[in-house]
Amino acid sequence: MDRLSFKTLEAQGYEGYLLKDAKERVFQFGEGNFLRAFVEDFIDQMNEKAGFDAKVVVCQPRGGHPEAADRFAEQDGLYTLVLRGRKDGQAVERTRVISCVSRCLDPKRDWAKMLECMHNEDLRFIVSNTTEAGIAFDPACKADDAPPSSFPAKLTAMLYERWKTGLKGFIILSCELIDHNGDELKRCVNEYIKLWALEDEFCAWVNGENIFCSTLVDRIVTGGAKAEAPALWEKWGYEDQLIDTGEIFAAWVIEGPQSIKDEFPFEKAGLPIQVVDDVTPYKQRKVRILNGAHTSMVLGAYLAGKNIVRDCMQDKSIRAFLNKAMFEEIIPTLDLPKEELEGFAASVIDRFDNPFIDHQLLSIALNSASKWKARVMPSVTEYVKRTGKLPRCLSFSLAAFIAFYHKGERDGAAYDVSDDAWVLDFFKAHKDDDYKALAHAVINNEQFWGGELAGLPGLEQAVTADLERIEAVGMYKAMEECLG
Repeated sequence: MDRLSFKTLEAQGYEGYLLKDAKERVFQFGEGNFLRAFVEDFIDQMNEKAGFDAKVVVCQPRGGHPEAADRFAEQDGLYTLVLRGRKDGQAVERTRVISCVSRCLDPKRDWAKMLECMHNEDLRFIVSNTTEAGIAFDPACKADDAPPSSFPAKLTAMLYERWKTGLKGFIILSCELIDHNGDELKRCVNEYIKLWALEDEFCAWVNGENIFCSTLVDRIVTGGAKAEAPALWEKWGYEDQLIDTGEIFAAWVIEGPQSIKDEFPFEKAGLPIQVVDDVTPYKQRKVRILNGAHTSMVLGAYLAGKNIVRDCMQDKSIRAFLNKAMFEEIIPTLDLPKEELEGFAASVIDRFDNPFIDHQLLSIALNSASKWKARVMPSVTEYVKRTGKLPRCLSFSLAAFIAFYHKGERDGAAYDVSDDAWVLDFFKAHKDDDYKALAHAVINNEQFWGGELAGLPGLEQAVTADLERIEAVGMYKAMEECLG
């Protein structure tokens, strides 16, 4: 079977959109599954629907794997993206050959080529996703390293090369999963300017002529589909070593000036991208609704006999529990327009009900102590502040959290509880407590919650009652009773 290439697709009479020649307008740090199923998908659609006419130069953040970079050359930069999920309650599957990648560079082999890219006057965007640890200042990096080891150091060296050409700066879109990712990247670049004693004029150019955007990215990307790849190749009639898969849903919120829209034609292409003054409320929306819904549901649902998220969505009572938590208890604590929040929550239901992803509840349950604190606790405290009452489902989820860590078994079979050692040690030390003492110990543990829960009126009594009810009637029935 022939490898995916322009020649192979031409021989097949491929009728989809393909872009052979265009200007390299985007340089991307990161060649992994996420960016290829997210940023490249958007750019490819902007090329087709909005005349963006852009190719992307991708590079490995650290390098040292030239064979991975060479796969792009072997396939003319092409790869097949399969997106699957639910949209408006219906199962949807979309397959697209992505054609916007021009080449992939390995910094350790191709550093000179990376610097050469800075001489391209058409290059305007820099995108990155170098993992949460990628945006970090390493003082061991030197200005004459070829290349420097850290991503911000590489970027600084490349910006310096750009400045020397006299060309304009960049719109820099950071996609790493840390708060204020663009601001943090800019801070690291300025640290290198200072460390390397670079010119004041260069510093002024970096900070005045480049736009460092913090962004929020949202799409579940499931990757290379190794198990089903041979069957897909047979169906398509070609072999694709760069196949990528993900969910239908996607959202990209970019913090920056509205002028970005003039150069990044996502609106014309009808893409789920927003340019906003402050990404914070959108991050809060994602953490509280999407992540908070997960965390508030999964521990109880597992003890109620469910194993994957989709099972929960197909159970009338558990789905109703989730809906009540999101629409009646979480959304009233947020400040974005209600219609926008409810639309996002509806998309969450579709995502959880994805027929193509078996999302294990025990996987989501990892490190639930810190997850409940970050994802659920703010909604509980804000709900109490705004209404003077406890949110019924969210407060119950704290009892479910305690029961999950306390019990350690379901239907007589033990399950693994994975968390920091001090969390597990705490529950081991309180394994013989009655439910009133256990609820008191958990709620008043400052290491868990920083003192945020200790003063909430009625919480101890409610959690104690819920724990006793779980013991008396079982988790499933106790969750049903939360529906009133």
